[in-house]
Amino acid sequence: MIAEHWSERRFENQSQRSGDTRSAYQRDKARILHSAAFRRLQAKTQVLGVGTGDFHRTRLTHSLEASQIGHGIASQLAAKYPDLAIELDLQPVLLEALCLAHDIGHPPFGHGGEVALHYMMRNNGGFEGNGQTFRIVSKLEPYTPANGMNLCRRSILGLIKYPGFIEQLTRTTVPNDIPDFRNIKADDWYPPKGLYSDDKEAFDWLLAPLSNNDKQHFMALKADPKASAHGKTQFKSFDCSIMELADDIAYAIHDLEDAIVMGIVREKQFRQEIMEPLTAITDSWLGQNIQHLESKLFSQEHFERKDAIGALVNHFVTHISIEQTDPNFTEPLLRYNAVMPQSEEKALKVFKEFVLNRVIKKPEIQQLEYKGQQVVMELFTAFHSDPARLLPENTRKRWMLADTQGKGARVIADYISGMTDEFASRMYANLFLPKTQGVNHGQFY
Repeated sequence: MIAEHWSERRFENQSQRSGDTRSAYQRDKARILHSAAFRRLQAKTQVLGVGTGDFHRTRLTHSLEASQIGHGIASQLAAKYPDLAIELDLQPVLLEALCLAHDIGHPPFGHGGEVALHYMMRNNGGFEGNGQTFRIVSKLEPYTPANGMNLCRRSILGLIKYPGFIEQLTRTTVPNDIPDFRNIKADDWYPPKGLYSDDKEAFDWLLAPLSNNDKQHFMALKADPKASAHGKTQFKSFDCSIMELADDIAYAIHDLEDAIVMGIVREKQFRQEIMEPLTAITDSWLGQNIQHLESKLFSQEHFERKDAIGALVNHFVTHISIEQTDPNFTEPLLRYNAVMPQSEEKALKVFKEFVLNRVIKKPEIQQLEYKGQQVVMELFTAFHSDPARLLPENTRKRWMLADTQGKGARVIADYISGMTDEFASRMYANLFLPKTQGVNHGQFY
């Protein structure tokens, strides 16, 4: 069984409500679901920009779908591995919670906003969406005075996709500063995937139950950062491995559905770039049925497309297994991971690369990202120029305290990253367009 310390919370002095029979993880799910950070996902870009249509997915609907898939994976694994499920205390509701929360740290305008904030924070610890998620749940979301949502230790561990600090992961040769940030190339400023050193105290508390060997091994890198590439972490917890698979399936299959419905991808492209490679990769059910699924995906009948999407999701979910990924860990939550067979992993990669190349890299999508990137950098420049004057009152108070410790820029990054696409656009208009007047409300941090 999993040790009790994984259900502990950092801030224990909270009201106990009479008659509340929920489990710790049900309470965590409720905190995430009712948080401002989660609600803001309804107006943050997933792949297609918010406002370009009323059908396609936002980060909110993506997270809801990932949550449903995460629950499905957990249920499948519990049926396949009943003994391991007991040993690991496999909790479908915990997986729902993690999938709901996994994207709450992402800034407005997708990866364009992430690149913008990382560039503006390049000398102050960097910015990365997953690191911001950890910061929100452990510090920013105002459920407690100073410990964020105050989730259980295990819930927080499940959200740590990259257990390393940005400074240690950054490539050794960093591009020069750009005098005019309209000239920034996104590929030069994608952040390493990791945590902020500003949040080391919370991370230390999270890993406190682990042995020294497990801590060091958990934070080990695949290789030291090179001149041309950021370093990468190797390990994640058991719960995180399920959450990440659910995220990948939702991204690869459901975002593909959006692209088909909106006419962004064509049947000929699908046949050449998905159907033919899948047939070559696997002789499993997927390889044998992809031609039939293709005809349903591009059918004019909506129910046929939904049936094909469901079949694809089911195929990947039902092929996931539990494996011991590294016997050097003594902690079961680190020793085991959910994994997909190599053939299915390759097949899912085909779908993901198709969405990347045919949708995300499409010039029209990249132009929206670039536009959002400029908005975010202009906002950061403005707030950084005179924070005491321009920041809203609650954020200004946080900035004044942080600035005495040389960490004022982090508070500005917190504030901007919490904005929705529309909120950021209105703020930009208020600050820079002469005939625009208005007041933005609703930001906590």
